[in-house]
Amino acid sequence: MKYVFYAILLYLLYQFIFKLVIPVYLTTKKVKKGFREMQEKMQEQMQQQYNKPQAEQPENPKHKAGDYIEFEEVK
Repeated sequence: MKYVFYAILLYLLYQFIFKLVIPVYLTTKKVKKGFREMQEKMQEQMQQQYNKPQAEQPENPKHKAGDYIEFEEVK
């Protein structure tokens, strides 16, 4: 009877490890890698954006400060 109990316990431990622990570990590893890559891409984009010369940016804003915009009050 003792051996049957140990066999069942060993089987449950095997199932727990290979169906829960290892997949969760691999998934977390992939997610962390994805976040790390995304963060690196964002940093590269931010560096490229800050390294652009100021002449490339348009200096004429669409709306001038002080323009009056009329509106009608809706009741």
